[in-house]
Formats: sequence, structure tokens, C-alpha cells
Amino acid sequence: MKAALVEAPGKVSLTTVEDPAPGSREVVVDVAACGLCGTDLHILQGEFAPSLPLVPGHEFAGEVVGVGGAVTEVAVGDRVAVDPSLYCHECRYCRTGHNNLCDRWAAIGVTTAGGAAEYAVAPVANCVRLPEHVRTQDAALIEPLSCAVRGYDVLRSRLGAHVLIYGSGTMGLMMLELAKRTGAARVDVLDLNPDRLDTARRLGSSATAAHADELDRPQGWDLVIDATGNAAAIQDGLGRVAKAGTFLQFGVADYATTATIDPYRIYNQEITITGSMAVLHSYERAAELFAGGVLDPEVFISDRLALDEYPAALDRFASGRGRKILVVP
Repeated sequence: MKAALVEAPGKVSLTTVEDPAPGSREVVVDVAACGLCGTDLHILQGEFAPSLPLVPGHEFAGEVVGVGGAVTEVAVGDRVAVDPSLYCHECRYCRTGHNNLCDRWAAIGVTTAGGAAEYAVAPVANCVRLPEHVRTQDAALIEPLSCAVRGYDVLRSRLGAHVLIYGSGTMGLMMLELAKRTGAARVDVLDLNPDRLDTARRLGSSATAAHADELDRPQGWDLVIDATGNAAAIQDGLGRVAKAGTFLQFGVADYATTATIDPYRIYNQEITITGSMAVLHSYERAAELFAGGVLDPEVFISDRLALDEYPAALDRFASGRGRKILVVP
């Protein structure tokens, strides 16, 4: 089959690899679409170097075309979205319900072959059937949405909160949509890209700006979310949290990124600084929200490119153009 392959740090190509075969409790998925995200850039940069060479792609959906001998939950012809998370279920973190922090954490498309290919293999337990009205390609959005749902689990957002989001790429926009649905009094969005801010306004943000100084809120925001992973945005956001507020590190920063904090202010104003990593008990809920129309795929998906264009798709994503970019095998 045809597949994208990250061969070494900075080197990605299109190649031919063997078709996958399912294990007894696995299925083979004919990939309808695979999304790109910041993690794919980290893989390309070699930050998951032990996994290379690797077929990337952890955001995907498709049709089941093969099942293992012990699979009864789905059948050939079923359309599914795939949770890429792979846990050991044995370590202390798995046994205490923190599977996303698993000591042996792995993921389809991150540590094992993923969906940037014609076919991908996945445990049947990771597959969620799609309802008839959901387009299979669009369901590649469920994985990033499940990360956003996990972020809101961590935030424990309360009614009437004032929210500030750094970044109006796909993930920032998803956080905007969820903030509106969790009863925020207002949701302000920051981005240096005016085209992306246009989309935030289209989706109903309360205010948009290139910098928080342009917004009149000297007391800060109850919830500040970084969806960029950018050091300058993170540093600025830490200073925008209101008393008793929360800062969520949601964007994927480079390993070397650092920020400074004011410990006395954290103590004196009871500020919470927290993080949200990937998916945890949130994929099925995201699938239900998606089926219920929480996101408009026509707004969120800006590009649908052929698998042959995977290297160009990565370049486009890295440049900050567009919103969610899908490759379609």
C-alpha cells in the first residue's frame, strides 16, 4: 500500500509498505481521511526519534475492511473513527485512571504505524462506529475534539466564566466552541493571523485581537488557555489569569520551551496552572458531540489534499495557513 513515511528527523517521503494484517482483536481500516496536527511536526523534528521510521497520522477515520478472529463488535463495511491511544493498563497511572500518563504510553501514528496511508490497523476497542449522517472524512476531526474535551475536563469550567484563548487554529477554535457550550460569559481569542481571527469571529467569539493589551480587562480572565505552544504566548498568558483563575497549557510546546512564574502571585491570588495531555475517557464523548453538530466540518476543515501531497501538507500546516488539513488516501 501507499503510505507517508517519516524516515529520519526532517525527512518525509511517500513510499510503498506492506498492507497491515489484523491481530485477533484488531481491525484494518481503509483510511478515508487523516488530519495533521502539531504532534506530526514534533515527529518530523525527531522528538519521537526512537519511533522512526514511522508512518504518521493519529487523526483518522475510515471503513473496516478486515477483522481479527476474535472481533465481534464491528464488521467489515462498518465506518469508524479511531482513538489512537494505546495504554498498557498495568502501570500505576493506568490502574489509577490516568491512562494518558501511562508509563508505556504509545499511540497509533506516533509510536506505531498510523493513518497517513491507504490502510491502518487498530484495536477494536479503539474504534467508534459512525452514525449514518456523519461523513467518514469529516470524522477525522473527532480525535482533536476529544483532546479539547479532555482539556475542559481538566479546566472544570464553571458557568459565567470569562475565557481567553491564545491561538485560533483548529484547537483554539475547538476550545472556543466548547467554551460557548459550557456556559462561558464571554470568550476572547488572540492570534497574530488575521485570517484565523476572522474564523473565530465567525464562530461567535466575544472579541478578537492580536494582543491581550487590546482588550479592556485589567483584572484578567478566569480561564486562560494556551492553544499555541508558543513561548511568548504562554508567558503572556500566565500574566493574564484573574484571581482564583486557571491557566491551561493545552498547546504542544517544543521540549526546550520555558516560561517563568511568580510564585508569590500564584500563592497570594490562588492561581492554578495545569496541563492537558491528549485523550482520556473523552473519545466517545467527542464522537457523540461531533455527531450532534458541535462543530461544522466545513468551517474547521480548510484543505483536503491527496496522500501524495503529504510533505506539502506538512509544510502548509507548519506555515500556519488554513485550519485543519486532511490528507485523503
